[in-house]
Amino acid sequence: MSAVEKDRRGIQSIEVGGNLLQALVRNGAPMMLRDLAREAGMPPAKAHPYLVSFGKLGLIEQDALTGRYGLGPFALQMGLAALHGLDPLRVALAEIAPLADEIQLNIAVAVWGNHGPTVVRIEECSKPIHVNMRPGTVMTPLMASATGRLFAAFLPDRITRPIIEGELARLVLVDQPTPRPSRKLADEMLDEVRHHGLARALGNPIPGINAFSAPVFDSGGNIALCITAMGPAGTFETEWDSPTASKLLACAREISRRLGFTGQS
Repeated sequence: MSAVEKDRRGIQSIEVGGNLLQALVRNGAPMMLRDLAREAGMPPAKAHPYLVSFGKLGLIEQDALTGRYGLGPFALQMGLAALHGLDPLRVALAEIAPLADEIQLNIAVAVWGNHGPTVVRIEECSKPIHVNMRPGTVMTPLMASATGRLFAAFLPDRITRPIIEGELARLVLVDQPTPRPSRKLADEMLDEVRHHGLARALGNPIPGINAFSAPVFDSGGNIALCITAMGPAGTFETEWDSPTASKLLACAREISRRLGFTGQS
């Protein structure tokens, strides 16, 4: 047996008992012993001693009236400690680097800053792509880019409405044929973003560059950051269901999952 294999050996009983904890997490509600054991793939008689030990640790507690088992206070403390230790940007960077090389597009990460959507990192793919953007770039006007529209679609309306109203007054809404953009038109654009779970920009705000943006959500369901794939218009797949769009969305969902988000983005 190699040194690596020895390092990977664990304690089987802990792994078996862990199946019970995983079953409770998947179910999302307290369970009867028989149902919990079945979900974990073991007979009730085998599951019960694990539950007793987990109960002593506070990982599991049993309701005295219903007899159902649920996650205990220590499990909650562990979850909160893990969430508090998460850095959304650090989690995102680990996922976007391989994505950039896989789809051969540059990936920008943006957060909502004091002045609006702010680029904090650009992960370049192995293929040279010239995009006039750098960390610190603020993506304004809000409705003029895929990144901006994404934040406009998923941030609370009380934050974005005053900004959008100001932009409409200055006639800066782009990618639309009408010379006088309206709030109705802006709402339709944001509804499209929510429908697809993605924002798309074709040649704006950077001429010749197309982009898809996808949201990353935290454990509270709030948008934590945005990842944007950018590339030359001549080779960029613009369909909503294109491989580029699908892989970007899958990456954003994986980052969201690692941040504790359990809903549907």
